[in-house]
Amino acid sequence: MELPDNYYYKTEYIETASGNKVSRYSVLCGSQNIILNGKTIIQDDCIIRGDLASVRIGRHCVISQGTVIRPPFKKFSKGVAFFPLQVGDHVYVGKDTVINAAQIGSYVHIGKNCVIGRRCILKDCCSIADNTVLPPETVVPPFTYFSGSPGYLKSDLPECTQEMMIDMTKSYYQHFIPIKEEKKSKKSKESK
Repeated sequence: MELPDNYYYKTEYIETASGNKVSRYSVLCGSQNIILNGKTIIQDDCIIRGDLASVRIGRHCVISQGTVIRPPFKKFSKGVAFFPLQVGDHVYVGKDTVINAAQIGSYVHIGKNCVIGRRCILKDCCSIADNTVLPPETVVPPFTYFSGSPGYLKSDLPECTQEMMIDMTKSYYQHFIPIKEEKKSKKSKESK
């Protein structure tokens, strides 16, 4: 399946030496605790809370618009403790999703408008449907498809899920193409 080209203004994204493309309109709190392993795209209006605990995101990941990623926490009698969040390679996260998971494996597809509850564990090669709400501490096994609110096992995924996710995330990165902003004409400058 060939993905369509997705254009962005080069001035609106920061590209790192390892090929990460991070929107200038995203919020990275505690950026010293956020590790992007390469060729990861973080789109507009994303919030990643590295100030709470470390967040490590693997290679070829796509974090879509409006996504919130924050490390999981646990309440204790003396307060609250936050734990590191690990996201694997070749992970796609849809628009407006909130992630509070303990771990997300590699080759995972998370749909749009999802809520991944506190300390959930998503194993490798699983998929979460659009508008799914996973309750806290849910474990999603490999090669499964969860949907609903609360999320439940809907079906199994084929063994080729890993190859499909590799193709999808690499293709998304290749079709995420910069365009230069056109210079404003003299007329538009004079009218201001």
